[in-house]
Amino acid sequence: MNGMASDHNTSSQEEYLPHYLQKEDPFASKLSREADIIAGFYLTVIGILSTLGNGYVIFMSSKRKKKLRPAEIMTVNLAVCDLGISVVGKPFSIISFFSHRWVFGWMGCRWYGWAGFFFGCGSLITMTAVSLDRYLKICHLSYGTWLKRHHAFICLAIIWAYATFWATVPFAGVGSYAPEPFGTSCTLDWWLAQASVAGQAFILSILFFCLLFPTAVIVFSYVKIILKVKSSTKEVAHYDTRIQNSHILEMKLTKVAMLICAGFLIAWIPYAVVSVWSAFGQPDSVPIQFSVVPTLLAKSAAMYNPIIYQVIDCKFACCRSGGLKTLQKKSSLKKSR
Repeated sequence: MNGMASDHNTSSQEEYLPHYLQKEDPFASKLSREADIIAGFYLTVIGILSTLGNGYVIFMSSKRKKKLRPAEIMTVNLAVCDLGISVVGKPFSIISFFSHRWVFGWMGCRWYGWAGFFFGCGSLITMTAVSLDRYLKICHLSYGTWLKRHHAFICLAIIWAYATFWATVPFAGVGSYAPEPFGTSCTLDWWLAQASVAGQAFILSILFFCLLFPTAVIVFSYVKIILKVKSSTKEVAHYDTRIQNSHILEMKLTKVAMLICAGFLIAWIPYAVVSVWSAFGQPDSVPIQFSVVPTLLAKSAAMYNPIIYQVIDCKFACCRSGGLKTLQKKSSLKKSR
């Protein structure tokens, strides 16, 4: 009986063919030509804005590189990841959308999938490190003051090694990169989970170590920060001006980090949900026209961060100028008295 059950499971797994093996040309677009042109223009705008915005962040940070705080170093690394996916990855998909098919073959597909996963994983792990830095600086001041610039650079080395490991694991034979169902883009081969137990183990490992665990750390850190800030706002008001200014700067960096994480997760969670459903739901049950929308939303994540930097910087500058005016008024009153 056990042998018959195992034979049945094996035969059912062998019967399943992913979408890219069901037809002769897996790289032909399954969308209309008009839809591909619209998606191509959309990605072009996203790519240009992301390249200019993140390039500007990196350029301005390089002018004061010796004064960057650990959290700001991590933010620059996030801009590098966003710039990398914009420069290395987006041209492939833009050309393919305008060509109405993926034109770079299997080698280009695997390269594009690797680059997208590498820079995406690097972004999420960087935000995880930033959230931990914010958590220690706000909630555990004794540990927070211990963190210095060289610790940030060690953390960067760990982030790049982590992203390289998980992005390269599929090339070791336990996973793969494959074309998306709509044909003009490539991603991690989520459909391996439909074919074998080993594929399910691989996809579950990717989900835990590259999505669920980092997201849980980020949520935990910022929930603890919000609770701490609510309880300590009155205490900070009794400190001297230097400590108050330091607290304001730390809170500014924390707001930037929270908004960046929120924007990233909002952009990527729909794609993650569709990918998990493709891996463990009914085979080929996600409509092709529906699967392209989360993909395009996820590709826009690299554009948000420079906008967030500028909004927070302008708001912080206004608050700071308002504070200076208040101090000037106080000093003039003292002089008149």
